[in-house]
Amino acid sequence: MHGSHDHNHVNKSNETRMALAAAITGLFMIAEVVGGVISGSLALIADAGHMLTDFASLALAWFGFRLARRPADWKRTYGFDRFQVLVAFVNGLTLFVIAAWIVYEAYERLTEGAEVEGGVMMIVAALGLLVNIGAFWLLHGADRENLNVRGAAVHVLGDLLGSVAALAAGGVIYWTGWTPIDPLLSVLVALIILRSGWYVVKASAHILLEGAPPEVDSREIGPDLVANVAGVEDVHHVHVWAITQERSMVTLHASIEQPTAMDDVVRGIKQRLAERFGLNHATVEVECEGCADAATETSHGH
Repeated sequence: MHGSHDHNHVNKSNETRMALAAAITGLFMIAEVVGGVISGSLALIADAGHMLTDFASLALAWFGFRLARRPADWKRTYGFDRFQVLVAFVNGLTLFVIAAWIVYEAYERLTEGAEVEGGVMMIVAALGLLVNIGAFWLLHGADRENLNVRGAAVHVLGDLLGSVAALAAGGVIYWTGWTPIDPLLSVLVALIILRSGWYVVKASAHILLEGAPPEVDSREIGPDLVANVAGVEDVHHVHVWAITQERSMVTLHASIEQPTAMDDVVRGIKQRLAERFGLNHATVEVECEGCADAATETSHGH
């Protein structure tokens, strides 16, 4: 029904890239825990904790794409596409928690001070950086407009910056012995993660709240159809929303002049909606003698 072969192909590619990114992140996370225990570095163990959430978010994002492939059924008539938006929302919220945890940890370490093995920290951080670059490159090649991909990429980017910070901090500690650099740099990373997390949460919440796609101004639809489609006198009850970022829907009522031209008018409306607004899935209710909903609305006092 929805999405062409092209859309399915893009999602298949997204899914494969997610799976690979999750696998390399998961494997390195184990190595990082081992490195953290050997060096006694809290920074590395904390980074491994961050990588665990990365792994979880990538696995969840992969599952979102996998589930979206299932066909619609009588219970979920729009299918499972929306699940990936829900995953993006959850991923965005977990970024808030991670950022708060990093800031709290940084505060603790600034007040207490901690012994850190700068050399081991640098080696493990450098390896982590390579793994994160690999994962980020995989996701960068995926469909970057997709919220699910974006949510996962933000997790990986946060981790990548975390590795850069750990590498820089390790260097400073190794050569100067000044340990406060470690928590200070991690706070900077936390702020970057917060900013990106906010974007993902905002965009996915908008879709979950049935908001109109950002590229469509629903106020323009009525006047545009009246002006450009022959036989249309008035357009009202316009509702535009999105199942995912790629699937937008619209329903509207159109008052027309001649009942005989109904099919032509509906065809004209759908064509105009697709061409001008990029809305390919439209449900049009045609009215010749007043709006059928008017009576029910007055009785409900809308």
